[in-house]
Amino acid sequence: MSLPLEDSFVDVLGKAQRGLKFTDEQLSAAAILPLTDLYAAQQGEVKESVLRAIAIPLQLNADAFVALALKKSTPAVVPFVEGLRQYNTPYGDMTVNSYLVWDPVEKIGATFDTGADCSAMLKDIESLGLQIPFILLTHTHVDHIADLTKLKNATGARVAVAREEAVGNVEAFAEGHIYSLGGLVIETRLTSGHSRGGTTYLIKGLSQPVAIVGDAIFSRSMGGANTAYAEAIQNNLKKIYSLPENTILCPGHGPMTTVGDEKKFNPFYTI
Repeated sequence: MSLPLEDSFVDVLGKAQRGLKFTDEQLSAAAILPLTDLYAAQQGEVKESVLRAIAIPLQLNADAFVALALKKSTPAVVPFVEGLRQYNTPYGDMTVNSYLVWDPVEKIGATFDTGADCSAMLKDIESLGLQIPFILLTHTHVDHIADLTKLKNATGARVAVAREEAVGNVEAFAEGHIYSLGGLVIETRLTSGHSRGGTTYLIKGLSQPVAIVGDAIFSRSMGGANTAYAEAIQNNLKKIYSLPENTILCPGHGPMTTVGDEKKFNPFYTI
């Protein structure tokens, strides 16, 4: 069963407004709307003409923005891929994802982040008889690495993260580093913006290409990037949306999706 979307249209509005550093007064003037209409939208009122007006200065895809508000934008149907599992665990008032990816033939793989609790992942690693030489981190925000000590101790895996966020006893890599695990080839792409070392892992060798994107992109949204919004948008365009449309995107929050689906329905994709 698919997870619900992480963000509503109100979240998208807020992320874009903060990222572009619009005050309410500035956004109201740019959208040629009364402040009362903007405030109503910020509180969740759905009025299509208002949302379309707001989308213009926020540089959002108006059709996708309205579809999200009208709840016509449902999560993508992602095909089953042997060698890929998603884990969703509660963390405070939200949930966070982690992933297990492996070569089904050679039984070797890697974990991506830990989530709040890696117990279910560890059970699968044991039951599948997998070797896990690496724990690969998309970024080091606490919700994504909350169970790192337990996962590292249980697997004996080496922990790796982009050099922009490397601290303590971890291995640091530069963008473009390649990991080879059995028949899997994992390429690192720096998709900073949400965090300075945010990394997307492009995985080839399964039945479909897979990209573990962390908080760079969510289904129908993206991670907050208040201080590096333009950087986040450009990295997503150049390094994620440029992937084949059947690439499965595995975000840090919410359901999995595909590049093709996000090009159609993500308000932040405007090309």
